[in-house]
Amino acid sequence: MSRDGVTPSQTVGPYFRLGLDRPEWSDLTRDGPRGEKIVVEGRVLDGDGSPVDDAVLEIWQADADGRYDHPDDGRPADERFHGFGRAMTDEAGRYRFVTIRPGRVPGQGGAPQAPHINLTIFARGLLKQLVTRIYFADEPSNEGDPVLAGIGDPAARRTLLADRQDAGAVYRFDVVLQGKGETAFFDV
Repeated sequence: MSRDGVTPSQTVGPYFRLGLDRPEWSDLTRDGPRGEKIVVEGRVLDGDGSPVDDAVLEIWQADADGRYDHPDDGRPADERFHGFGRAMTDEAGRYRFVTIRPGRVPGQGGAPQAPHINLTIFARGLLKQLVTRIYFADEPSNEGDPVLAGIGDPAARRTLLADRQDAGAVYRFDVVLQGKGETAFFDV
């Protein structure tokens, strides 16, 4: 307790690993869904560029046909793909998801959005989770995506693009929590 009798606020953690670490949840392809199998990997870094070794990342995405496994979608989704995953960072701040490349989903007014993965980050020092999106740098439909177009700063928009590594199906997406190169986060 503080001197004035009020308990000071505290951030969440650092006990994520005890209750939330389910390594199998980082592989969204374990049931054999349709679509192009990809890997999304990267690092979570703090404002000084140091690795965040105890972050939790959660993804939510559509299947290869652009359908969510959720009743509000209203269209039948691939029953072998549930679209949710969770990964923990290691001592170097690294995380890794095995998933499928999502299809385009309808946005406001029914206009298709570019393929993307919704990403939520929980970490020590955060009072509230951070929310962003992962887009694919090699995706032609990014130019017409209303969310990307709504980010006026080209440098901020670039922080939402995962780069394909080599000729494989591995995409690199680093999350910078603050400072130079900070990932664009959404106020939701």
